[in-house]
Amino acid sequence: MGPNYSISTACATSNFCILSAANHILRGEADVMLSGGSDSAIIPIGLGGFIACRSLSQKNDTPQKASRPWDVDRDGFVMGEGAGVLLLEELEHAKKRGATIYAEFLGGSSTCDAYHMTEPHPEGAGVLLCIEKALAQAGVRKEDVNYVNAHATSTRAGDLQEYKALMRIFGQNPELKVNSTKSMIGHLLGAAGAVEAVATIQAIRTGWVHPTINVDNPEKEIDMNIVVGAQKERLNIKVALSNSFGFGGHNSSILFAPYVESNEN
Repeated sequence: MGPNYSISTACATSNFCILSAANHILRGEADVMLSGGSDSAIIPIGLGGFIACRSLSQKNDTPQKASRPWDVDRDGFVMGEGAGVLLLEELEHAKKRGATIYAEFLGGSSTCDAYHMTEPHPEGAGVLLCIEKALAQAGVRKEDVNYVNAHATSTRAGDLQEYKALMRIFGQNPELKVNSTKSMIGHLLGAAGAVEAVATIQAIRTGWVHPTINVDNPEKEIDMNIVVGAQKERLNIKVALSNSFGFGGHNSSILFAPYVESNEN
């Protein structure tokens, strides 16, 4: 009987929902919140709109190779459909009922580029600000972030702008690993952030960071020692960052970490 509503911030929607749900718990307005997103936009008007924006890949002859973040030959994103939901819960409430705790939500932030309806800011100003605000809000040192589930949609401009922003903030961390879930499942639009949050939490739980497929010819700026390529990699994750950005200049970043009872204080 607590807060119950939907949010629409394009492809950043799920992260906005997760942030809003967490804030309701932090303010004592709820003990438990379901948050996430679902999207099923592969219909004529949905497809037509993105075609008109010239956002989609045209690799129709090789669809399995079409989603290729950070690759020289990328030419747009591949639409996907799906859903993801997280159950966020106040810690003492979860412990009292004996819940299995998969990860700890540390915090996050959102910003707006205030630049262009579909193009990212050329210097990544909004993305940089969003990540920095997320770290500050969560009280996390940038040195502790060693995994990023990137927005990385396979578009010409967006992939590199995000990567450059990540390198400016986290590039000195020798443990840093970055990957793109969208390389394998396409872009789930409003559901992307929630499904990628699940992927991020699964990486924390299992110690495996999933591959980024189709990066056959990476851009010269891309360090493949940082980007996880065709094979999954082992990583003891300290803090994980998940980014989601959307048309309209929407930026969102959320942070997760392994739940360790000794961290409670």
